[in-house]
Amino acid sequence: MLDKTPITVARGDGIGPEIMDATLRILQAAGAQIDVETIDVGEAVYLSGNSAGITAAAWDSLRSTKVFLKAPITTPQGGGYKSLNVTIRKTLGLYANVRPCVAYAPFVPTHFPKMDVVIVRENEEDLYAGIEHRQTDEVFQCLKLITRPGCEKIMRYAFEYARAHGRRKVTCMTKDNIMKMTDGLFHKVFDEISAHYPDIKVEHYIIDIGTARLATRPELFDVIVTPNLYGDIISDVAAELTGSIGLGGSANIGEHVAMFEAIHGSAPDIAGRDLANPSGLLLAAVMMLVHIRQADVASKVHNAWLRAIEDGVHTADLAGEHTLQRVGTVGFGAAVVARLGQKPQHFNSVAYENADVAPKNRAPLYVRPPPAKKEVVGVDIFVHAPDVSPDYLAGLLSALSTPACKLQMITNRGVKVWPGGFPETFCTDHWRCRFMGQPVGAETRHVVSNHDIVELMQALAAKNVDVIKTENLCTFDGERGFALGQGQ
Repeated sequence: MLDKTPITVARGDGIGPEIMDATLRILQAAGAQIDVETIDVGEAVYLSGNSAGITAAAWDSLRSTKVFLKAPITTPQGGGYKSLNVTIRKTLGLYANVRPCVAYAPFVPTHFPKMDVVIVRENEEDLYAGIEHRQTDEVFQCLKLITRPGCEKIMRYAFEYARAHGRRKVTCMTKDNIMKMTDGLFHKVFDEISAHYPDIKVEHYIIDIGTARLATRPELFDVIVTPNLYGDIISDVAAELTGSIGLGGSANIGEHVAMFEAIHGSAPDIAGRDLANPSGLLLAAVMMLVHIRQADVASKVHNAWLRAIEDGVHTADLAGEHTLQRVGTVGFGAAVVARLGQKPQHFNSVAYENADVAPKNRAPLYVRPPPAKKEVVGVDIFVHAPDVSPDYLAGLLSALSTPACKLQMITNRGVKVWPGGFPETFCTDHWRCRFMGQPVGAETRHVVSNHDIVELMQALAAKNVDVIKTENLCTFDGERGFALGQGQ
C-alpha cells in the first residue's frame, strides 16, 4: 500500500462544499491514497477583516503539503478585495495554468465534436501583476510586465507537457505586432525554446485572429501557449466551445506547489439545492492524482466519469436528448462511484502514466544569462498638464532642457504630438516628454548619468512642472530597450 499523500483542501463558498464533498467521496471510493487537511479561505475570511482571503495557518498548510485542491470561492464585491486565486498563484510561484478543453459529443451538445485543445497560460505576470495607478484627472495606468524568466518557464512547460502527453503541435498567441517589446519577448522566447523540440510542430498567431480561428475551427489547435490575459480569455472561450464551461478543470503548476480547481465560479444562486455539477472539480482532481503519481486511480476515476456521461446520467446543466437519468450533485457522485472499474463504451478510455519525477536531460526551466551592458541614454518624464497645447508644453520644456538632456519628443497616449503633431489628435492631460542624452564637452557618447537626470528634474521642479513619474531609457549591449512613439 502506498503511503498517503497529504493534500490541502478548501471547501469554498456557494456550491463549493457540495461539489467538494462529492469529489472526495469519489476519490475515496476509487482508492486514492490521500490525507486531507482542510483550510478555510474565501468569503468568510475576507469578511472577517482579512483582505487577502487567506490566513497564515492556511499558508502554512499549502507550503507543507504542496498540493491544493480548491473549490470555487466568492470574493465580496467592493472593498478593494484582491483575487485569492491571483494571490496564491503569484505568492507560491504557480507559473503555469493548464486547462484541457475537450468535447464530449453527442452527450454534451457542441458544434465542435472533435475538439481537444489544451491551453497553457502564463500565470504570474503580464497585466495580472496588478500594478495600477491613477496618474492624472483623466488617465489611469496598468503596467504590463513580461519577463524572460517567466517566458522561458512557461515555454519549457508547454513543450514538455506536449511531449509527455503525445501532443504534436504547440501554438503561441501574442499581440507582438503592437506590443513589440513585451509580447515580442514572449514570441522570441517561444522561437528559441521550440528549437529544442524538433519533434513538435510549432506556429504563431496574432491573438485576435488566433482567437477567431479557435472559436470557429478549434480542430486546428492542439496545445496553445499564451501570456496571462490572453490565456484567461481564450481558455474560457475554449471551455465554452466544448459545450459546458461547467466541465472544465484546471491545474496551476509551480516548481514547489500545485493547485487544482474547477474553472467555474461559486454559483451562490444554486448553493445548497443539490443542483451543482461536480464534474469540473472532479476532473481537476484527476489532474491532481496524476501530479501526485497516482495515475492508476486517476484513470479509474476518469473512465468512470466518462461512463456515467455516456450512460446518460446528467445533472441539470447537461440535461438534453441524451439524458436518461437526471440527478443532483449527490446522485451524480454516486453514479460515478457505481461505475468505478468500468470503461467507457463510446469514448476512448484513458490510461494515465506516472511521469518521471526527474527526467534525465531535461533543461532547467530558466538559466540566468550574464548581465548585458546597460547604459542610460535618455529619460521619459511623464507630466500632468491640463488645458495646454503640445507646442506650449514643448516651448516650456525645451527652455528647461539641460546641456546633457534635450527634449526630443512629446507623446499623448503613445502618439507623437510634438514635433510635427496633427491638430486632429485628441490629447488628454497626460504627456510623455522624452529627453535624450547629448554630447557634453569632449564626450562623444550620449550616455546620461543619474546626476544629469536629477539636474533636469530640479529644473522642472523650479518651474512647478507636475511630474508624475520618470522612466529611464536604456540600451542593453547597444540594443535599444525602449519603444519609439507612434508616428516617431
